[in-house]
Amino acid sequence: MQESAVRRSRKWREPFTFYLLISPWLIGLVCFVLGPVIAAFVLGFFKWDLISPPRFIGLQNYREMLFIDPLFKKSLAVTLIYVGVRVPLAMLTALWLALMMNQKVPGIGLFRTIYYLPSVVSGVAVSMLWIWVFNPNFGLMNGLLNLVGLPGPGWFSSPDWALPTLIVTSLYTVGSAAVIFLAGLKNVPEHLYEAAWLDGASAWRQLVSITLPQLTPTILFNLIMTIISSFQAFTEALIITNGGPVNSTLLYNLYLYQNAFTYSKLGYACALSWIMVAITLALALYTLKSSSKWVYYEGGE
Repeated sequence: MQESAVRRSRKWREPFTFYLLISPWLIGLVCFVLGPVIAAFVLGFFKWDLISPPRFIGLQNYREMLFIDPLFKKSLAVTLIYVGVRVPLAMLTALWLALMMNQKVPGIGLFRTIYYLPSVVSGVAVSMLWIWVFNPNFGLMNGLLNLVGLPGPGWFSSPDWALPTLIVTSLYTVGSAAVIFLAGLKNVPEHLYEAAWLDGASAWRQLVSITLPQLTPTILFNLIMTIISSFQAFTEALIITNGGPVNSTLLYNLYLYQNAFTYSKLGYACALSWIMVAITLALALYTLKSSSKWVYYEGGE
């Protein structure tokens, strides 16, 4: 009887100890993640200006979004273009950097640090730097173009150039993806390259037939993370252009922020946020689902 009681006490004590140890994380999850997520979903059905009490309006926020608000469609279109161009550019740039950092040359550790550092620098500080680099009057980029006799465009002040420039400047954060690619490259079996070299395969053939297939799980991870981070783009658009000129860089998150804290339409902003969650989730799940056709796992189908 006493042994049974000790066993029951131990069976109860171990789960209690486990949940006690992770309770700080659980409290943070409920208070700062799940709580705001649920609150945002509920507030999407209310009209609230942060001052007066919330008023239930049902699906009116979503009807306004789909049939009345022209800036919703504009911001969504700008964001889809931004994501559609930035994601492949970021992936290719990160992979190229990883291939360069995988070379066995003196001082390569220093170069790896240099390439990674920009991804941890404050977005506000980097945005201020890009404002100076691409200033049409005294910026560094137009100064370099003038040295070779080429006229510089308006960059961020031009409706035609603002979004492409914003996409290019956003690539400074690819260092983290490059480090993940580098880790994947380190896991590619060396004997595969040795066999390919003995068969006379060129460097390009080794890249296409060995490196990329072996790297597909890492590519999948970086692809999903890059898609999510691209949809979350906000800081650069706010600091550099604030959505201009003529809404050419009005990213979805920036428009959401303006509705919440500039126009005091918090309920509408919450509805906007859930549309973005749905789009991002659908695209991420589609990417994950399609991975069965192109991702190679060693030892499995």
